[in-house]
Amino acid sequence: MRVDEETVMRGGTVAVVGGSIAGCAIATAVARAGAGEVVVLERTRGRLQDRGVGLCIHNERGAELGASGALPAGIAAHPLERRRWVVRDDAHGPGGRVIWEQPFPFHSYHWGLLWHGLRESVPDSVVYRQGETVTGVEEAGSAGADVRLGGGSVERYDLVVGADGYRSVVRAALCPDSRPQYAGYVCWRGNFDAALLPGPTGLGSVADAFPEAVTTICFAGGSCVIYRIPGPDGPRVNWVLYAAPPLDGSLRLDDPTSFPPGGLTPALALQLAALLDREFPPYWGRALALTGPADTFVQPIYDVETPRAAAGRLLLAGDAASVVRPHNTSGAAKALQDATALADGWRGCGTFEELLRGYQETRGAAGRDLVALARRLGRAQVERTPAWARMNGAEMEAWWRGQLGGSPGIGGRAMNP
Repeated sequence: MRVDEETVMRGGTVAVVGGSIAGCAIATAVARAGAGEVVVLERTRGRLQDRGVGLCIHNERGAELGASGALPAGIAAHPLERRRWVVRDDAHGPGGRVIWEQPFPFHSYHWGLLWHGLRESVPDSVVYRQGETVTGVEEAGSAGADVRLGGGSVERYDLVVGADGYRSVVRAALCPDSRPQYAGYVCWRGNFDAALLPGPTGLGSVADAFPEAVTTICFAGGSCVIYRIPGPDGPRVNWVLYAAPPLDGSLRLDDPTSFPPGGLTPALALQLAALLDREFPPYWGRALALTGPADTFVQPIYDVETPRAAAGRLLLAGDAASVVRPHNTSGAAKALQDATALADGWRGCGTFEELLRGYQETRGAAGRDLVALARRLGRAQVERTPAWARMNGAEMEAWWRGQLGGSPGIGGRAMNP
């Protein structure tokens, strides 16, 4: 017998572990859907808006998320239109040679500005508690789930949502055997003031097309994606460089870790400089070298695939549910889709059992598909790179279709295809 929806779902208490992009979106979604009490538990005491650099959302996903209310209007975004794949070729000048160009219908965002927009949209009814470290989560059967805090206290909620990223405490309770797996390479990231970018003199179409283009630098054993993003003080150039790990053993590769912005060692800085000088067209090597130490960091690449996104009274969202390599350009959209799906389920279900079962059926599959696609992209663009310089446009297009493996493209998939 179906229990009355108003009795079971309305007035329910929800703890959201993690208060960044996924956490804010989840809190807003369930509060608007009718939860009686929503509490966000964010371990960081400082300014989350200072975290992160650039990210992109596919135009179709953005329209879908805007219509659902998951992506608030008015957040600064930069339109992108095309992606240009470039190799170093000194005969073609300092900007390199374009070997292929493809449509790229995305908008780019600054992580901090996107988070700030989502945070401002969280309803006043939501209690957002910073400095709250969650050390464990345990189910309590039909009574809900218990959240254990760093100070030793325990709080019980009807539903606990893990939006706590790579090292998710909630995932450890729901899927204890699902741990981050090192992909075999690293990601260097950085951004700098776009006003510092050298002019296009002598660079032909490579630099002329830059404002609306993503430039992908291709080299043996890696690639680098470069594009503009809005920034708090004006446009910035964001870049993500994938390559083999540093040789000095300075990074731990058995556990998710990184050198955060400002923490890059002199040895790592020298390795990055050597890579730019050796593999990049001179213009782009000089451009990325404009990035200051405070805006440069490096981290190993990992992925996580979970057998369950929800069960009992525990549910996972964003990177807590599945860690997808950045090649997919889908992380932010997927987190906001998770929030949308949870809100839709809350409005349409009569029991928590029904809610979590439906979420598992839809979002569990979506996460697994994204992890699989990102692994294919990583193999093709970093681990087993082709002889880029010898490929023409038709060969590049066939190579790209092979990576997609039947998927319509990158950037995530529609919630209702």
